[in-house]
Amino acid sequence: MRKTINPFIVSGKIEPEYFCDRVQESMFLIKSLINGNNLVLISPRRMGKTGLIHYCYNQEPIRDDYHTLFIDILHTTSLREFTFLFGKSIFEAILPLGHKMLTSFVQTLKSLSGKFSVDLVTNMPTFNLELGDITRPAMTLEEIFTYLERAEKPCIVAFDEFQQIANYPEKNIEALLRTYVQQASNTHFIFAGSEYHIMQEMFMSSAKPFYNSADTLELKAIDLDVYTPFVMGHMNNGSRTIAPELIKAVYRLYHGNTYAMQKTFNELYSLMNEDDVATLDVVTTAINNVIDSKESMFREQLSNYPDKLKPLLYAIAQDGEAERITSAKFVKDHKLPSASAVQYAASQLLAKGAITKLAGKYSINDPFFALWINRLYGVKTIQQLLTEE
Repeated sequence: MRKTINPFIVSGKIEPEYFCDRVQESMFLIKSLINGNNLVLISPRRMGKTGLIHYCYNQEPIRDDYHTLFIDILHTTSLREFTFLFGKSIFEAILPLGHKMLTSFVQTLKSLSGKFSVDLVTNMPTFNLELGDITRPAMTLEEIFTYLERAEKPCIVAFDEFQQIANYPEKNIEALLRTYVQQASNTHFIFAGSEYHIMQEMFMSSAKPFYNSADTLELKAIDLDVYTPFVMGHMNNGSRTIAPELIKAVYRLYHGNTYAMQKTFNELYSLMNEDDVATLDVVTTAINNVIDSKESMFREQLSNYPDKLKPLLYAIAQDGEAERITSAKFVKDHKLPSASAVQYAASQLLAKGAITKLAGKYSINDPFFALWINRLYGVKTIQQLLTEE
């Protein structure tokens, strides 16, 4: 008997039948790249940037006519780390493509001459470099771009969380990368980021090197009218039933956050048997199960924030989306110390990536972290949050 697949995929490759909507966005992205442009992709975290990029990579003509790379630089802290990860990603991508391409890569990276080794069994180069081997990152980076220019097929490189380069200690990183990108004719780039204000400054300020250098696509929440039949259809295919009102309640709870909704419906699907009908209680259980699975991580995360930042974090979690956070009303309603203290806390939480500001509204980046905080310190239960208008 064929095992039933949970249709609400939350990690890894998503087959087209389990990919929800993004028709216009994927068309725009593919068209932009195959027409020789670079692309800036901006959205809050967990809204589906990664899934969209991989989905487009698997569509014609990109799938057949391009080499594709996806590099998450969120945890890099310097040009050296960026260069190391970039080179390692290319090596791993071309590893299955044969000896000729690997040899060409090794020969092009002259700054690392002698650092590569050869597998005695396969006679293939192996990437056993360490971060410390990158002693001249700018030179190695130039060689990596040179290799991409010599590739036998055009390349597409996606840098996820690209705003991270703004935190590197080295000066003029944006100008350096802009120079290489501008000179590239065989490679097109996707610059994906979740910190809207930083990405906007990078690509939309005339004072910045990347100004006006790429098309822009802002990824927003999937429309409820599109997501509802997607959920109902996959539930029905698995002989399960869910009412539109419950889908709407989940959608509203997460403000349309793609990952949080998918994770919730993934857990809900696993809790239901064939011929079951979803209820508010089961949906609540599914959400609590997800929060429980992350609780130890959330406790450690919260403990790492200074005490003076936590009151604002709690206030934003309670509101879900908070506006005018320095207003007298917001400060009074949430018993915060002062408007200046709120302003300082907001700047620190934004810098730490704990919260996001979009269209004047502040929210916690991880909706499950927000719900966990509410579960500990809030005045409403998960079920109450689900049912409120």
